[in-house]
Amino acid sequence: MEAIAVERVHILQDIATFGGIDDDNLTFLLEIANNLEFEPGQTIFREGDYTASMFVVELGQVAIYRKRRSKNHLITTLDAGECLGEMALFDYMPRSSTAVAKSHCQLIEITAHHLYQLYKRNIEQFTLLQMNLGREIARRLRVVDELYLDSLDKLRSEPTDH
Repeated sequence: MEAIAVERVHILQDIATFGGIDDDNLTFLLEIANNLEFEPGQTIFREGDYTASMFVVELGQVAIYRKRRSKNHLITTLDAGECLGEMALFDYMPRSSTAVAKSHCQLIEITAHHLYQLYKRNIEQFTLLQMNLGREIARRLRVVDELYLDSLDKLRSEPTDH
């Protein structure tokens, strides 16, 4: 395996989503995945788009926005080694947010078709990856639950004018 390929495999292995996936299957995914580049300000995907893919930030930063009352609100900024768009692989619903490159970005796009190819190749590794994706989504849901409860506490503690 080339040095660059080994480095890319190790980058993925350091991401919780790909934890436990062996070198051979990560190399396979990298070979079939789409390698994309975006310049600052370019939209990666838009809220409401229908797609079935996730992205791994290999280089750069990505800003995630949600529209509310016709204003875009920054939700988070993702750095190299983080993933975005995983929900689309599970629910096949429109994107829930917009992703925009904050800097020059290199992304790895893994589609539902790529995962199906992994499934056909190695069902155990596919299953582990699906479990990891589910754990990541559950972890993010816990964070959102805490933020929601914190906002409720803040609203209840604010004085009201009567």
